[in-house]
Amino acid sequence: MTEAAALQADSIPPPKKHKPSHTSTGPTASNFTKTIRSLPYTYLHLTLLSPPLLSSPSAIASPPIDALTVRRHLTSALNQFLGITGTAISIDILKVEGRDCWIHVPREDGQAVVQALTAWTGEREGVAWRIKGRGGWLGGVARGGGRELFEN
Repeated sequence: MTEAAALQADSIPPPKKHKPSHTSTGPTASNFTKTIRSLPYTYLHLTLLSPPLLSSPSAIASPPIDALTVRRHLTSALNQFLGITGTAISIDILKVEGRDCWIHVPREDGQAVVQALTAWTGEREGVAWRIKGRGGWLGGVARGGGRELFEN
């Protein structure tokens, strides 16, 4: 270190420490705010539409679906719309209830997934996805606050 640099380093005063402000009743409460600029996931509430099975005794309602059926239909829709690239999109199935399911996908893939699901028709005539809700927060997509998705 040169002599000029040493003199300059000695002449820089240390940063001042700010003392918290106090009122006559005591210290003030501090407020903390944070702005979330980009949400990491897009949440979707989906319903699988299909015609009733003619062989079932009650041809009024379609049978409930399970997580494997949801995964198979989602993968089929993404593959049909985006090819092999679509099948690489990460999809987490949060809950399956009756014919409804709740999923989340990375935010940057959300629009592609929505387009793939709305354009898809299944192997049988009349099988399709209906998007009932979409958002960046689970509570905004689920009924109520989203807690009931994780309760049995």
